[in-house]
Amino acid sequence: MRNTSKSSSRGCAADLAGKRIILGVTGGIAAYKAAYIASALTQSGAEVHVVLTEHGARFVGPATFWGITRNPVITGLFEPHSEAEIEHVSLPENADLLLIAPATANIIGKLANGIADDMLSTMALVVRCPVVIAPAMNAKMYTNPIVVANMNRLRERGHIIVEAESGRLACGDEGIGRLAEPERIIQVIEEVLVGARDYAGRSVLVTAGPTQEPIDPVRYITNRSSGKMGYALAECAAGRGAKVTLVSGPTDLPAPSGVEIVRVRTVHEMFEAVDRLVAGADVFICAAAPADFTPAEVSGEKIKKSGPLTLKLDRAVDILGEAGKRKGRTVLVGFAAETCDLEKYAAQKLKKKNLDLIVANDVSAESDTFGSDTNEVILISRTGDKIRWPRMSKRGVANGILDYVRDNFLGTTMRPESFRDA
Repeated sequence: MRNTSKSSSRGCAADLAGKRIILGVTGGIAAYKAAYIASALTQSGAEVHVVLTEHGARFVGPATFWGITRNPVITGLFEPHSEAEIEHVSLPENADLLLIAPATANIIGKLANGIADDMLSTMALVVRCPVVIAPAMNAKMYTNPIVVANMNRLRERGHIIVEAESGRLACGDEGIGRLAEPERIIQVIEEVLVGARDYAGRSVLVTAGPTQEPIDPVRYITNRSSGKMGYALAECAAGRGAKVTLVSGPTDLPAPSGVEIVRVRTVHEMFEAVDRLVAGADVFICAAAPADFTPAEVSGEKIKKSGPLTLKLDRAVDILGEAGKRKGRTVLVGFAAETCDLEKYAAQKLKKKNLDLIVANDVSAESDTFGSDTNEVILISRTGDKIRWPRMSKRGVANGILDYVRDNFLGTTMRPESFRDA
């Protein structure tokens, strides 16, 4: 088996010469990573101005950031400044990007509700440039409905959230809340300010999530798919310049920025949407988990509990199989979710459904794939490649798939790296 996975770490960011970036650093143990981010951005040619909150300075002192950026570090609203300009206005008015990393629940709450009680939150109300927020906090805080709602409000306002990662946290817990790796944050900045536009002019169709097959007005058959993989693919493709349509089954995920979303419920509705759209797509990635079977009859009334119930099922329409029968110029990418003999069944599915690429992932009880922010996959291609990747974020998997499709089926080589974790 050929393993082509590569480290995502790059020595420094792409050329950001002339870009003025404000780096807000708030109070959390992950503040030390902000020094790495400031260093990489400075090495790339960016003019970096650090705004350090009072609590942020408890973790990393101003001298560290001054030594890295060679610019004065701003620590308070009322400190004297050498310039005659009003700093909390002049600096953000001329900034190309505001990055807050790490972003605590406190600063996220301030930004979401328009509170300006320190230099960083005040600047955030002044800027008219893109705002990138990289949260870091305890897992319970990160998943608290209030924090989730605040982040969604910021997304709706156009702010870019670099999702936290899962792993061991400073408090000793395991879960989501770790600051995204500096390489990932820098990649987002590159995409915003420079642009990874290797899919510009391409049309990408993605399906995501489960379907719900009704039994009666209150019950349905479904599966454990969260939709996270498909949403990551749609978001990454859009970020790389593609015109993206996402056909989504029922999920709790926010709509990805820059993506046209078609919401469906049943496998038949998903098939109808795909059948209408697939001919116009350069790439169709079927990351959804549509039902394999549907109830043969749907009761118009709630079925009462009155003894055993026999449920007759019909085989559902095969969305990807139907697309493969008349694929034309469209590159078809499927997913194989298996609990055993992963490579065997994936290879059979690739051939049977006339696919160009299949992404095989283990969904057995031990794999923790459903609902997770990470995935471990094997790519099997009609070109004969069989590529195993280590466990990584679903955004990393998404970008890896897009890289492979670009390099092997779209005939473009616009970016030098063959794989990028995210």
